[in-house]
Amino acid sequence: MARAAIGWGVRDLAKEAGVSPDTIARLERGEELKVSTIEAIRSALEAAGVQFIPENGGGAGVRLQKNF
Repeated sequence: MARAAIGWGVRDLAKEAGVSPDTIARLERGEELKVSTIEAIRSALEAAGVQFIPENGGGAGVRLQKNF
């Protein structure tokens, strides 16, 4: 959902995060990844303007920063 919000494909996110496209696919399938890998992916998305909304009873989510 986050990468779709910024118009990135799997390869785009993989390149920006410094991981393989297979790693992105594994994340999206819900497979376990190293914490450092998840942090790299999150950092790449945040640098592109994605904001992660914490769980508040209504479910976690994402949104784009206004200035992007």
